[in-house]
Order: sequence, then structure tokens, then C-alpha cells
Amino acid sequence: MERGYVLHSRPYRETSVIANLLVDGLGRVDAVVRVGSGKRNLKSIIQPFQPLIFSLTGRSELKTMTQVEPMSPAIPLTGKSLYAGIYLNELMIRTLQHGGESLFICYHKALMALAREFGEAQLRYVEMSLLKELGAMPSLEHDGHGKEIEPTLNYQYLVEQGFWPVADGAGKIRIWSGAGLQRFAQGCLIEEDLPAAKGLMRILLQPLLGEKPLLSRALFAANLSSVNSNQS
Repeated sequence: MERGYVLHSRPYRETSVIANLLVDGLGRVDAVVRVGSGKRNLKSIIQPFQPLIFSLTGRSELKTMTQVEPMSPAIPLTGKSLYAGIYLNELMIRTLQHGGESLFICYHKALMALAREFGEAQLRYVEMSLLKELGAMPSLEHDGHGKEIEPTLNYQYLVEQGFWPVADGAGKIRIWSGAGLQRFAQGCLIEEDLPAAKGLMRILLQPLLGEKPLLSRALFAANLSSVNSNQS
């Protein structure tokens, strides 16, 4: 039996769906699952954020998903945490056509943390793990010379070259603090690191996402705008 999450699903024929899955040890898998009809159908559990156990069969890229059962109750995401979960799902679907074998645990831990409390750092850690899986994450521990990142220095990022130390007041180039890069690498981001970490992830993810905007970002922005309007 496998364990995994549904990232997204769409109708397929009368009583089935095609589910985009993130499976422990396998990564992105697309599978047909017969959800059935009536009171005993599986529609209520073939949903995002519901941990599942199941079997996968078939030799083609599109598998068949059977023996589906909930592994535990659905992870209760609400408010900003729900939008964050939707963002992570869309990000996985857009960047992973297959592969991503090591991402399940990171993704699961992020959902569990978001269920307790929204934290932007959780999104950055999943993004970093995804970029590492795709071979698109520069080292946060060594600079372009191969030297260890120094916490007292500032760095600029050069595409396909990594981080390079820069002198203080080096014009208008975008810089990252060595201390912030170290904390990011160690999974210990603090509040003041978050804007720089978010900016770095957007730069690195852009080539993978292309020009088409993420729908979840627009949804999140619209929700925040609505909340702010109601509070004013």
C-alpha cells in the first residue's frame, strides 16, 4: 500500500476522476480512481489535505488507484493556512510532471504546521525542497567560489553561478545577508528573513512556472483585500 495526498482531481467519465497525487517515495503520480456514486462513493475523501492509503496498478504513466482509505482525519486548514495549502498544491502540479520522490514528508510536515498556525516560513521550506528536487536550488552554504557563506557578509545572486560576496553599499543590486542565507539553509528563518526568502524563491521558481500566473496567489491576494476592507 502507498500513502499520499491528492493535489488536484478532475472528472473522468461518469463515476471516476483523474487524481494528481503526491505519493511517499514516488512523488507526482497521476491516477484514475473510480469514486462511484450514491451514499458509498469516495468523493468525500478524494480531496486535498486528506491523507490516504491506497494501491497503484498499471504500467503506463496514468495509473489506476484502488483500495483507497483515509489514513487519518483530513488536515484542518482554515483562513490563510488554507490558501497556503492551495498554493503548495498548485505549485507542485505546475512544476512536477513526474518525480519529486523526496517531497512527501516535507509537504506533510508543512500541512501539519499550517494546521496549528499559519507561518510563511513553512511555504519557503517546501519551495526550497522542491527546487532541490528539481536541481534548481543554489547552495545556501557555499558561495560561487566554493567558500562557506559568512554571516557577516552580504551576497548577490547570479543565475547559474550562485551567491557572490559584495561590498557594503554596492550600488542598487539586490543583496541577501549571509546570516539570513545560513538560517534558511538550516530551516531556522526568523521574521526579518522572510521578505528576502520570499523574493529569492520567486526568482528561482519563475523559470519553472513560466509566464502563466498562479491562480492561488491571486486568490490569496483577493482574500486579504476582502479581509482588510471588512476591517476598515
